[in-house]
Amino acid sequence: MKIEINDFTEGKIVSHLILFSFPLIWGNFLQVFYNAVDSFWVGKFLGPRALAAVSVSFPLIFALVSLMMGISSATTTLVSQYFGAKKDEDLNKTIFSSLFLSVAIGVLITILGMIFKRSLLNIVNVPWDVFSLADVYFSICLLGFIPSFLYNIASAVLMGLGDSRTPVKILGYSTLLNIVLDPVFIFGLGPIPPMGIKGAAIATVISQAFSAFLCVSCIIKEKVLGLGGDSKVLTFREIKLLFRVGLPVGVQNLLISLGHVFLNALVNLFGSSVTAGFGAGVRVGSFAILPAMSVGIAVASLVGQNIGAGKEKRVREVVIWGSILGGGISFCVTVVALTFSSELISLFTTDQKVIEEGVTFLKYDALGYVLFAIIFVLGGVFRGAGDTLAVMVMTIISMWGVRIPLAAYLSLKTSMGVEGVWMAMPLGALTGLILQFLYYKLGLWRKRVIAVRSYGKES
Repeated sequence: MKIEINDFTEGKIVSHLILFSFPLIWGNFLQVFYNAVDSFWVGKFLGPRALAAVSVSFPLIFALVSLMMGISSATTTLVSQYFGAKKDEDLNKTIFSSLFLSVAIGVLITILGMIFKRSLLNIVNVPWDVFSLADVYFSICLLGFIPSFLYNIASAVLMGLGDSRTPVKILGYSTLLNIVLDPVFIFGLGPIPPMGIKGAAIATVISQAFSAFLCVSCIIKEKVLGLGGDSKVLTFREIKLLFRVGLPVGVQNLLISLGHVFLNALVNLFGSSVTAGFGAGVRVGSFAILPAMSVGIAVASLVGQNIGAGKEKRVREVVIWGSILGGGISFCVTVVALTFSSELISLFTTDQKVIEEGVTFLKYDALGYVLFAIIFVLGGVFRGAGDTLAVMVMTIISMWGVRIPLAAYLSLKTSMGVEGVWMAMPLGALTGLILQFLYYKLGLWRKRVIAVRSYGKES
C-alpha cells in the first residue's frame, strides 16, 4: 500500500479541500460505523439492557483516550508544518516521538482503566440492571487502547503529509473484519462459543489490532522513517512540542468527554429506556456530523502546511471554502435526520419505547449540526496554526459554562425532564460558534507562537 503525499501549499484551495475531505468523510463514516456495529448487533439481538451497557461505556472510553487524541492532533499539526517548511529531519523526529508516546500512554491508561473501572461506572450512575454487562464490555475494550492509539497516531502522520486515502483504506479493511467477527463471537461459530456482549468487545479489539498493524507497517515499509541517524532519536524537544500543542487538545477532549459523562449521568436518572434511546440517537448524530468533522480535519492539514511554508494569506480562502463545504453538507444531513428520525433509530433497536426516546432526542440534536460544521472549520484553523489553548478555553466555556448547567437546570428544576438535556445541546453549540467566530475575526490566533517556527529558533 503506497503512501500518497500531497503538497497543499500550491494549487487551488477548494480542490485540495474536496480531494482531501471526501476520503476523510468516508473514513470517519467507517470509524463511527465501526463503533456502531457493536450497537447494532447488541441492540437488535441482545436487547435494550445490553445496548444500554454499550452506550454507557462509550463516554468513559472517550474520556480515557482524550490525552492521546491531543497527541494525535499535535502530530498532524507538527508534521504538516514541518512538511510545508521542508524540514525533513525534524519531521521524522516528530513521527518517531509520537509513535513512542502512543505506546507508552496506551499502556498507562490501560492499567489505570483496569484498576478504576468499577469506580468509573459508578460515577456515571450506570443503572443496576446494566452494571454487570457494562463492566464486562468496558473491561475488554480497555485492551484495545494500545492498538487504537497506534492507529490514530499513524493516521495523524499520514494526514499531516497530505494523505487521507491510506488511513481510510486501512480502516475500511478493519471495519469489514469487525462486521464479520461480531456475529461470530456474539453468537458463536464452530469451536468459538457464543459470548454475547463479551464477544462484541473481543471482535472490536481484534479489529483495532489489525488496523494498527497495517498502518504502522505501511509507514515503515514506505520508509517515512527512513532518513536514519538522529531522525530516529527520541529527544526532549519533540516530546515537549507534542505536549505543548497536544495537551490543550487533550484537556479539551477530556473536558468534553467528562461533560458527556455528566450528561449521560443525567440521562441515566430517567431509566434504561431513555439511556438506550439516547445511545441510539448519539450514534445517528455521530454519523450526521461526520462531514463537518472531516472538513475540519482537512482544514487543519491545509492550514498547517501553508503556515509552515509562510503562506498565511491562503488561510482565509481555506475558511471560506471549508465553511461552504461543511455547512452545506451538514444542512442536507440535518434535513435527512429530521425527516427519517424514526427509521434511523430503528436501525439500532426494535423496542418501541427506546425508538420514541431516540426520536425525541434527534429533534433537538439535529439543530446543532450546521453550527458544529462551522465550529470544526474554525477549530481546524486554530489547530493548524498550533493555537490550541484558545480553543480549549472556548470549549470549556460553551460546555461547562452553558451546556452542562443549562442541562441540569432544565431537566431537574423544570417540567421539561430529560428534554431539558436535549435542549441544552444546540444552545451550547451556538455559544461555542459565537466565541470561535469572534476569536477568528480578532486575529489573535495569528499572534500565537507557531510550533514549527518556535522550534526553528530553538535549534
